[in-house]
Amino acid sequence: MTDSFDLSRYFARIGYDGPAEPTLDVLRRLHLLHPQAIPFENLNPLTGARVALDLPAVVDKLVARRRGGYCFELNKLFYVALTRIGFRVTPLIARVRWMRPPEVVTAQTHMLLRIDLDGAVWLADIGFGSATLTAPLRFAPGERQLTPHGAFRVVAAPVADEFDMQCEAPDGWLTTYRFSLKPAEWIDYEAANWFTSTYPESIFVNDLIACRVLPGSRAALFNTALTLRDASGAGRTVTLDNAADWGACLRDTIGIDTTGFDLDALFAQVAARPER
Repeated sequence: MTDSFDLSRYFARIGYDGPAEPTLDVLRRLHLLHPQAIPFENLNPLTGARVALDLPAVVDKLVARRRGGYCFELNKLFYVALTRIGFRVTPLIARVRWMRPPEVVTAQTHMLLRIDLDGAVWLADIGFGSATLTAPLRFAPGERQLTPHGAFRVVAAPVADEFDMQCEAPDGWLTTYRFSLKPAEWIDYEAANWFTSTYPESIFVNDLIACRVLPGSRAALFNTALTLRDASGAGRTVTLDNAADWGACLRDTIGIDTTGFDLDALFAQVAARPER
């Protein structure tokens, strides 16, 4: 999978000019730079376009065309880059728990990565939208860990051999997803990707979600509502009420090359969506 991958193009895309060595310092630097340069966005499923997960398609979209993507695309690109450098990486799959009642069972529709490095297990994930990690987390259940964009922790889930990823918010801990350390198969992502990008009730088919990590803050555009949050999780939200400002936000704040999209039509589509 990685033999034809051009690591130098990836480094240029995220603004990295350091060594290509499998060390913790390199992992931390890449984990911060990637979500600052390559945004989370779902314009493809929102517009009915296919989300392709083969490596040439992912590289063309995220690197060459300067688009973003969602977890399966973002974390696959990160997996390939890390593997090419020499990291020992294992793909994992998770059930999204973000804003879900505890009694609701969710499907396995999120991708994350395990890195075994110097005798320790680390978790990496640059594809969880407005709550994505900006540093790898040591697999140390119960330990609060600071990242450049807030505190996270892994805790034992109320299911045998499973764990919850949580982020710290002003009102307490919020669970983002539930996972196990069992390796995922690549076909698992193909099935989950098809579901999330085509199921008529999928949030990715119906609502715009576009997020980017900024130095010291996060930007998240949900349909027409732009929220900016600092590292503590405190934020403010403004509504973009015209297509020009909305398109400028996609391009300039989120960092998406919107070439080829009818932004006026897309704005009208998302502006008509009910508030959540």
